[in-house]
Amino acid sequence: MRRRRLQDQAVNQLEQLKQHTTVVADTGNFKQLAQFAPRDATTNPSLILKAVQQAEYAPLLTEVVKAHPRVPLERVVDEVLVRFGLEILKVVPGRVSTEVDARLSFDTAATIARAHHLIALYERAGIARERVLIKIAATWEGIQAAKALEHEGIHCNLTLLFSFCQAVACGDAGVTLISPFVGRIYDWYKKQAGAAWDEAANAGENDPGVKSVAAIYNYYKHFDIPTEVMGASFRNAGQILALAGCDLLTISPDLLAALQGSEGPVPRRLDPAAAKGMDIHARTLNEPCFRYALNDDAMASDKLAEGIRAFAADAAKLDRMIEELCK
Repeated sequence: MRRRRLQDQAVNQLEQLKQHTTVVADTGNFKQLAQFAPRDATTNPSLILKAVQQAEYAPLLTEVVKAHPRVPLERVVDEVLVRFGLEILKVVPGRVSTEVDARLSFDTAATIARAHHLIALYERAGIARERVLIKIAATWEGIQAAKALEHEGIHCNLTLLFSFCQAVACGDAGVTLISPFVGRIYDWYKKQAGAAWDEAANAGENDPGVKSVAAIYNYYKHFDIPTEVMGASFRNAGQILALAGCDLLTISPDLLAALQGSEGPVPRRLDPAAAKGMDIHARTLNEPCFRYALNDDAMASDKLAEGIRAFAADAAKLDRMIEELCK
């Protein structure tokens, strides 16, 4: 009945997209969420930093910091991250993703310890762990941390994912969800091509970021790998529409608004039934094979390192803001 109504009246592209894909809001700005009615929301250090620099959120940061005097800095940071997560969960009916400090991306034990603390804070606030995804960079060490956490019933979202080998390793590890990045892959190939870049020829299903996510989605569905695929990091609405049918898509408020304000058909592009009929070969990666495959992919190794550096830099800025408030 709902599908028939959609055909009988002009419906914006965001509502049409929701017929194929679970829409997730990619923001720390929880006051924007309700208007888009996403099921889940994702955050990262950069988004939280951007939020606390706004006048409407600065008091929240001050409140959390002042409520935890003489507490180690990393613990105060976790309190801030979880406070944003708690506010988000008042708006979305599903899950929130909260990220482990990117500076721990190559330390499995420290990542596990930080995840335990984040989950403990949520549970202390009355939030079941099923409503939280712990975001971890998809390094080898991060994937092993996620594997251990999943065995404990702590669900993980593996982020900064740019390569097929990262996706294979995450599937083998049994992680709940991965966030393959579309826009940053697009950025890399566009920069490499320089003046030779043809935007029209590399749009839609031919976008290099879109092709990467589609390949991962088809692999998972072909082999019945239960890990959810959530496309992330979009530069334009065309990239989003080209991935209609993906399990989830996490989208910035600006692009959510653009889709909400646009009409036109949104056909399903990714389909598990179609993936079943594809000629796809299974892969298994041990640590040496993973490290070599990632190293052999210049784009993925460049963007993974760049992403970790950027998130770490923003985490350090948040640290400094908190330290100033503690004085």
